[in-house]
Amino acid sequence: MTERLIRLLRIIMLIQGKPGILGRELAERCETTERTIYRDLELLSTFVPFTSLGHGKGYTFVGSFSMYPLNFTEQEALVFSMLPSVIDQVKPLLPPGFDSAYEKVMATYRKEKARHADVVQQVADIIQLGTPVGRDQDSPNYLFPIIQAILSQHTVKAVYHTQSRNEQTERLIDPYYLIPREQRFYLVGYCHQAEDIRTFRLSRFRSVEITDRTFDKGGFNIRQYMKHTFSIERGNDQIIRFKVRFSPKVARYIKEEEWFVEPRMKDEPDGSLLFEVTLNHDREFLMWVNSYGPEAEILEPRYYRDFMREQLERWQALYR
Repeated sequence: MTERLIRLLRIIMLIQGKPGILGRELAERCETTERTIYRDLELLSTFVPFTSLGHGKGYTFVGSFSMYPLNFTEQEALVFSMLPSVIDQVKPLLPPGFDSAYEKVMATYRKEKARHADVVQQVADIIQLGTPVGRDQDSPNYLFPIIQAILSQHTVKAVYHTQSRNEQTERLIDPYYLIPREQRFYLVGYCHQAEDIRTFRLSRFRSVEITDRTFDKGGFNIRQYMKHTFSIERGNDQIIRFKVRFSPKVARYIKEEEWFVEPRMKDEPDGSLLFEVTLNHDREFLMWVNSYGPEAEILEPRYYRDFMREQLERWQALYR
């Protein structure tokens, strides 16, 4: 998905910028786990020629492979564009060719910026999203401008429909991350109206406009923000420790799921899987467990075993 594509491009740039970079540093810079980085590197190895320099020596490209996009931020481009006026006083001391070299760099930047926008548009076009029931099939897809705003770190002006209150509000949002969940995207970013981090469902945007205002994520860490969050709904201060047994029939499928949480999994002699996870919300996790029907048994907490039994009794009553 888009989140992984952006991370893969980031890994390529980091290896190019620092040959010998270690897996743990890639994980820190990409704000993910080393396990995820190693999976990404395995995928990249199929089309990018890089190699490990050995234990504890990191990664580098093989041969002359490299990528040179001048992916300046808007602030960097602004600073660079002001360079001639800043050095006017020392210009006579500069070697011949400075002006032409500067013009080439800026021309390359503008070309790369246009090409970059084309690539982002192509990525957005490739990702096909469903349309909510009752919505026009030709309704605008705001994935492209939001990806652009995330990459360039520009605030967006948006009209957003809040389902719980059934109302539309105009907001300024600093878009941080896109999170794919169950055939839909969610945007995590700073909402200036709420003065806090919020999660927005992409299909609920009614308009999105990229502003000239830039932002800095500061010390925001998406993994810390999503800690103990099973899917997208974040709880408050509650902590729930679930223990579930999955049958041998579905155990291998559970192991290939990807979450922000890090569950503990233990293989049983009969092929079943013991699954333990600590969460701050229960609804999405219970829906996921329910999707496996009788192949999943909640062992702990006891309250949820009783809850599941009562729910099953109500379901039975519907079909009698």
